Amino acid sequence: MNVDTLTDIWYQGSVQAHDFISPDYWHSKIKDMRDQYIPMSETYVIYDQSEIAGFVSMVDDYLAALFIHPHYQGNGYGKELLNFIKGQKSKASLKVYKKNESAVRFYERNGFVIKEMLLDENTKHEELLMEWEE
Repeated sequence: MNVDTLTDIWYQGSVQAHDFISPDYWHSKIKDMRDQYIPMSETYVIYDQSEIAGFVSMVDDYLAALFIHPHYQGNGYGKELLNFIKGQKSKASLKVYKKNESAVRFYERNGFVIKEMLLDENTKHEELLMEWEE
C-alpha cells in the first residue's frame, strides 16, 4: 500500500467534496494525513484493475476516512468498502460535514443514523456524528 497514493486520493477527494472549505486547509493537513493518520489506522484499499481506486481507514470502531479517487467515483467502490467494514464490525461511527450532503445521504442509505450535531473546531463547520449497528 502506497501511503502517498492514499494521501493524494484523500486530498483530491477532500477538496472536491468540501468546496465550502478552502483547499489551503486540506493542503495544510497533507503531512499529518501521510505521516500520522493513515499509518495509525487499519486501512483497506480497493483496486480498479491495478490502480488504487479508493480506501477506508478505521480506528477501532470509528470510520476515520472513506475516500474514492474522483476518477472512480460512482462505480460502487465506496459501498463495497463500507460493506467490507460492516462485515468486520458490529458497529461503526463517523463524522461527516453537514454541508457534504451527498456523503450524508450515502451514509444514510447505508444504514447510518445521525446521532449528534457537532462543530469542527478547526474549520468552524457543523459536523454530524453518525452511527451504524448490526
